[in-house]
Amino acid sequence: MRIALAFIILLAVVGQSKAKTIRVGKDRPYKSIKSALEIAQKWDTVLVENGTYTEGNINIYKSIVFMGEGMPILDGSRKFEVLSIRANNVVVRGFKIQHSGYASLDDPGGIKVYNGDHVIIENNLLYDNFFGIYLQYCKNCIIKNNRVIAFGKEEQQIGNGIHCWKSDSLQIIGNKLTGNRDGIYFEFVTNSVIWRNIADKNIRYGLHFMFSNNDAYFTNCFRNNGAGVAVMFTKNITMMNNTFEENWGDSAYGLLLKEISDCYLGGNKFVNNTSAIFMDGTNRIRVEKNIISANGWGMKIQANCMDNVIEHNNFVGNTFDVSTNGSLTLNSFSENYWDKYEGYDLNKDNVGDVPYHPLSLYSVIVENTPSAMLLFRSFMITLLDKSEKVLPSLTPANFVDTRPLVQSIKL
Repeated sequence: MRIALAFIILLAVVGQSKAKTIRVGKDRPYKSIKSALEIAQKWDTVLVENGTYTEGNINIYKSIVFMGEGMPILDGSRKFEVLSIRANNVVVRGFKIQHSGYASLDDPGGIKVYNGDHVIIENNLLYDNFFGIYLQYCKNCIIKNNRVIAFGKEEQQIGNGIHCWKSDSLQIIGNKLTGNRDGIYFEFVTNSVIWRNIADKNIRYGLHFMFSNNDAYFTNCFRNNGAGVAVMFTKNITMMNNTFEENWGDSAYGLLLKEISDCYLGGNKFVNNTSAIFMDGTNRIRVEKNIISANGWGMKIQANCMDNVIEHNNFVGNTFDVSTNGSLTLNSFSENYWDKYEGYDLNKDNVGDVPYHPLSLYSVIVENTPSAMLLFRSFMITLLDKSEKVLPSLTPANFVDTRPLVQSIKL
């Protein structure tokens, strides 16, 4: 077995040592990309010089390095999928890929990878395409440091920036995505990481999960999208050190969690969103060490959520810290900092001596009658909330932080 493995490695090394570089350009023997790809062999490098190449749909069927020099332009003339990768072990680097065709049946894109393994797509500009980068049935691929810019006005007329479907072990790193339907979209994607991306001004979500388990996203920024992030029908997602900001609208959220379970949400920053976190049908989610600041609603927790733990978070400057649509609470709050807390700490242990009820009566009324927002900041509403705190009658008695902190947590 060891001899056979060594022989396979030797063959691969020998094959790569014989690889050559094929140059494409107006003063080169190969003036078209397609002619260079036709004669290229496994492990070769096809180096494309600066210029504009309008060659329709370009297909890569071999394990090669496909590299641009001086950011050459591949133009789809608004008719074609620009670059199709149909092989394993392909590297695509250094191109501006623009003007793909638009179609809702076959989803053409700037770059589309079919059944690819160990494909690397990095340092490219995807400009004005239907889908930016599209991966289907892929494994062990890296999408890194690309800029994906689209100009969609309605979500039905544009695709996603990075679209991943039925794939495994992907790394989505350091990309910038603007003007797409969703910045990044995962459906049936497992064991993958999304790290250091910026999704800004996308029509629907900055990041969207559907039926994708055992993934993680870290240190990303989701800013000024239709909504920040949606994680739906999914389990075992780790969400850490991300920033969700300026996601405003009637149904906009920093983070929407719907029908998910066994996830971790920690170390994130939610600033200036309509609703920072919206939880619907979530179970066993741990929410800790987050900054939830200057939002309309800090958290909306629907009555169908169970066994979620919310602790060691800072709630500062939100119009409503927490809201719900039912009277039964099966989640726990502990040792959070609430800037609206008016209790005392006689023994100076930074834990309030009086429990805090973060659910105000007014938030309950607004949840059922949105037009009641017209009375916001009125004397009558202030009096109503003060009365409810003294003699609770309509807010759930078990919706309480029994150990509220009197000083914010340094995160």
